[in-house]
Amino acid sequence: MAKLPNVLSIDDLSLAELCAARIDGELMPIGDGWAPVDEPDLPSLRAAAVALRAPRALVIERRSAAWVHGGLASPPALAQFCVPRTARVAAVSGPRLVVREVAIEADEITEFAFARCTTTVRTAFDLLREHTEHDLEVEGIVATLCANDPALAALVRGRLDGAARMPHRALALRRLDRVEGRLTREWLQARSLPRQPSLTR
Repeated sequence: MAKLPNVLSIDDLSLAELCAARIDGELMPIGDGWAPVDEPDLPSLRAAAVALRAPRALVIERRSAAWVHGGLASPPALAQFCVPRTARVAAVSGPRLVVREVAIEADEITEFAFARCTTTVRTAFDLLREHTEHDLEVEGIVATLCANDPALAALVRGRLDGAARMPHRALALRRLDRVEGRLTREWLQARSLPRQPSLTR
């Protein structure tokens, strides 16, 4: 018997079987899929759940990628994908996903077993430049990503500084300034908190 993927859908088992396994405590819902309860909540698992909505040729990006990398607590209702402009991919559309063509390099894509996703640097870079998104929401997501990876902010700034002509670059830099200021304040506040006295017998 072929081994089932780590994220299941109704293509693998019937909805009745999936629901029964959830009631029995064997499966848990994740995004649009179902995973064993003992499966670690890793980026690869989240990426596989998002990828259920689209062919593997597409790349998970922006808010969906932020969820994959731990920047959001739950996946966005509208899954976001991109496709390299040089790729030959048939038009993909659906009520719960959006796909756009972008200029993207191979080293900006993380390859998982069942999905492809933008790297954390490219994810933060895209979100900071997204002018249709609210500043506070974008900055909160990017701040969470940066808190998980202390080197991320510097890498994103280097990417922005290295591009002289780029749409919404000034907006991205302003947002990144505020993200770094927020992280600095949180770090200083954490250092100033009184230490809990050790327990004594």
